[in-house]
Amino acid sequence: LCSFALWPDRKRNREKYASLYFCCAVEDQENELITLEIIHRYVELLDKYFGSVCELDIIFNFEKAYYILDEFILGGEAQETSKKNVLKAIEQADMLQEEAEAPRSVLEEIGLT
Repeated sequence: LCSFALWPDRKRNREKYASLYFCCAVEDQENELITLEIIHRYVELLDKYFGSVCELDIIFNFEKAYYILDEFILGGEAQETSKKNVLKAIEQADMLQEEAEAPRSVLEEIGLT
């Protein structure tokens, strides 16, 4: 299900995937079909990362959903079209975060090991 609505200086796109709704407001000169493709690609990325993405995945992991969006879109434009590259960057960031959160000994904390 998708729909378009026109405002005085903007277009609004809405698309439904399973139980999730995604909305975008774009300027008049922007192509609605590209916006729909960006929404579709974002949902594909969420599906790959979370398995089969659902509302609860986004509610309880909203920071990951935002991070995936930030890796995919920069300044309102798709910066990376390859799902593989986006997911690889997210995986690397997850590994760095896990390393930073790993417990360390007192000696490691003060740099003696």
